[in-house]
Amino acid sequence: MKINQGRSGFSLLELLIVIAIIAFLSAISLPSFFKFLAKSKRAEAHMVLRSIYMAEKAYWVEHNKYTTALTGQDSLAWQPEGVLQYTYGFPGAEAANFVTGALKAPGSALQGATASDTGFVACAAADIDGDGKMDLLCIDQTGKITVVQDDLQ
Repeated sequence: MKINQGRSGFSLLELLIVIAIIAFLSAISLPSFFKFLAKSKRAEAHMVLRSIYMAEKAYWVEHNKYTTALTGQDSLAWQPEGVLQYTYGFPGAEAANFVTGALKAPGSALQGATASDTGFVACAAADIDGDGKMDLLCIDQTGKITVVQDDLQ
């Protein structure tokens, strides 16, 4: 009786070809994956800006004006939940004007954000893809969110 003594398993060349194919597919998909991560961070900005919008509207009902103070005396008393990626609020030297996120955008990146008796513009800023360019989104008293500087392009 003859026992089959043929090869079993994979040769080194076959394994190298499979590894090369997996590496090629990974290289193609990584940019899409990083763009997806950046878009998820931007979704946070939309949600938090809506929260600031609602707080500003509530403040206006009580005081008949808008404010740049997020926290502290005579402020929105706005307190974010969880760990934020973006920096939110209004530019200024006072810490009560903005909340710094995990991506550490400075309060000075919130240029264009302001508040008066008749209106406000609150902003969110972050370098969401690490290229040194800020992503800047702003919301106004009408609830319209505008992408002022797009870091996804």
